[in-house]
Amino acid sequence: MEWKGRRQSDNVEDRRGQSSGRGLGRNPFGRSGIQIPMGGRRGGGLSFGTIIFLVIVYFVLKAMGIDMLQVLGEGNVGGAGSGYEQSIGQRPAGQSSDDTTAFVRTVLAETETTWNAIFSASGEQYREPTLVLFGGSTSSPCGQASSATGPFYCPADSKVYLDTEFFDQLEQKFDAAGDFAQAYVIAHEVGHHVQNLTGVLPEFNRQRRSMGEREANQMSVRVELQADCYAGIWAKSADKEGILSDGDLEEALNAAQQIGDDTLQKRSQGYVVPDAFNHGTSAQRMKWFKRGYDSGDVGACDTFSGAI
Repeated sequence: MEWKGRRQSDNVEDRRGQSSGRGLGRNPFGRSGIQIPMGGRRGGGLSFGTIIFLVIVYFVLKAMGIDMLQVLGEGNVGGAGSGYEQSIGQRPAGQSSDDTTAFVRTVLAETETTWNAIFSASGEQYREPTLVLFGGSTSSPCGQASSATGPFYCPADSKVYLDTEFFDQLEQKFDAAGDFAQAYVIAHEVGHHVQNLTGVLPEFNRQRRSMGEREANQMSVRVELQADCYAGIWAKSADKEGILSDGDLEEALNAAQQIGDDTLQKRSQGYVVPDAFNHGTSAQRMKWFKRGYDSGDVGACDTFSGAI
């Protein structure tokens, strides 16, 4: 993939160095799919009673000549730390210059070029998503993002979340090597953003509330396959721009094959459970990516009518 020297997107938020608590059991393919924000109160905050108690303790210690704010402040002097303020001082968001960041920025910029042109041709304006780079874990309106969740798109803030260790896992655990395989997965998540803009994701979120698990999984497959088709459209656009090298298309198709529900289930448990599929089989994922690539047409990506 001939990506070096091309425009890089400014829509990347680098949170590396701000995260903590590296997860176990990573899954670099976002098998939970797009992350839909759910309502309800999240735990983890301090109760009102606890706050009052801490305030009382503070003033009691203050009266004894002990200033806990000063003590806590001194405890951070000279420390390595990983808090938000310190990480900003060490590496301002958006200014990392490593190859991985440059690659992600370039691929995101190419998706912006593709979808801006497609939306403009239809008289619409494309609202570009933000891609969040993180390491270990970070928060999102759709829940905690971690290595275990894999790359995902959160419609609540229109952001794609990507752990920077993802590409190593892609190659080492799932036999999907190559920079265009990596680009395909980014383009797939951007495809979910397109679905959010066109109303597909909001409608899916509305309908799934009244669906059983099996029916919701079947609908999820159609959503995911359309995102694969959209990734194929981007690949076609990238090919026209002269970005693709020999073997790039095969890399993307191999990645699509390796992350099919049936392939992953066979690898992990030795048998398949079709009712549990929520992304599509290997054959389906390859088919719809290739359909997007061959046609270069959004109209060819209707996964909601007829058989898939």
